[in-house]
This record gives sequence, C-alpha cells and structure tokens, in this order.
Amino acid sequence: MPTAQKTLKVTQTKSSIGFKSDQAATLRALGLGKIGRSREQVDNAAVRGMLFKVKHLVSVEEI
Repeated sequence: MPTAQKTLKVTQTKSSIGFKSDQAATLRALGLGKIGRSREQVDNAAVRGMLFKVKHLVSVEEI
C-alpha cells in the first residue's frame, strides 16, 4: 500500500500583471491564473521551488 503524500493548497492572491513573465508562467504551471483560484499540489522540492518564485502572489496552506 503506497503512503499518502503531503499536499499543499495553493491559492492565487495577487495578479501577475506588472511582474516578470516567467512568474506568470510559473503560476500557469501551478494550475493558477486567476485571483482566488486554488489548486492542491504534492509537497515536493519542485513545487516548493515554484512556490518560492511566486511567494508574493500566492498563499499556501498544508492539508
């Protein structure tokens, strides 16, 4: 039986307008793109790196 992985609930809180285009692309890669949209992501190093890049545009909570 596989072990359950930790998940993070990521919610976009600010627009990517006025920020670098790679930050907008990171939001899209996370499944976001509109303010208020939320997605659940697996808690791993790749996702943590993406969240660090756009930490000023999102809020994160552990589930």
